[in-house]
Amino acid sequence: MGIVLYQVDAFTSEPFGGNPAAVTLLSEPVPDTYMQAVAAEMNLSETAFLTPRGDSFGLRWFTPAAEVDLCGHATLASAHVLWTEGVVHSDARITFETLSGRLMAWRDGDRIMMDFPSEAAGQVEVPQALLDAVPARIVEGLRNRLDYMVVLDSEEAVRSLRPDMAAVASLGSRGMIVTALSHDAAYDFVSRYFAPQFGIPEDPVTGSAHCCLGPYWASRLDKPDLTGYQASTRGGVVHVAIRGNRVLIGGQAVSTARIEMLAQPA
Repeated sequence: MGIVLYQVDAFTSEPFGGNPAAVTLLSEPVPDTYMQAVAAEMNLSETAFLTPRGDSFGLRWFTPAAEVDLCGHATLASAHVLWTEGVVHSDARITFETLSGRLMAWRDGDRIMMDFPSEAAGQVEVPQALLDAVPARIVEGLRNRLDYMVVLDSEEAVRSLRPDMAAVASLGSRGMIVTALSHDAAYDFVSRYFAPQFGIPEDPVTGSAHCCLGPYWASRLDKPDLTGYQASTRGGVVHVAIRGNRVLIGGQAVSTARIEMLAQPA
């Protein structure tokens, strides 16, 4: 029998919204090449692979093209699967060991909360590739260890943006965050995220990008607890709370499919 994967829509309360991730709990180690092949077969922004480690779980994330260091929506989906499938008691906190260190997840009412590292960005001189990538007026350009972030002058500019994907891919970063203040009183800011070099032209909802968005807008708005809306076609709501050098990221999740992968690792 092959591995079983669960498809989960993250950062949404309704199926077929938010960002879909695939999650599987491995009973034994498999080659990296197999995990990458499964992720390419699933063709989602991320496929998460869980491995029991005593009281915690090893967690790795693969896009269709490569392994990544940090992923929010597939972590949220992983916690959701561990609880809903009865692997972990519904009231228990979950510890994940990842390439970005130890991450925690717990339930808070109808939300799943996650404890992530802050990935605050600093201002940079906007490179030509970024100017080429963004056919809109850039108010501010920033970068952290993962991504470039571009601040635009309006929510409409973020929603209507059609970036040059070849220019985005040439930036030398994981991806590009685009953001602006929200005109909707329900949200503090809006964003979109692009990572064509990792096989993700536009990511529907990017939890890890909020490790950067959260500190930026918390400072700009003098408000430690915020709500963001990622304005992709599917869309998703991300709750953010700044706690020192950590960022708490919250959202909901819905299971949509159970898939058995019949092919075995080589």
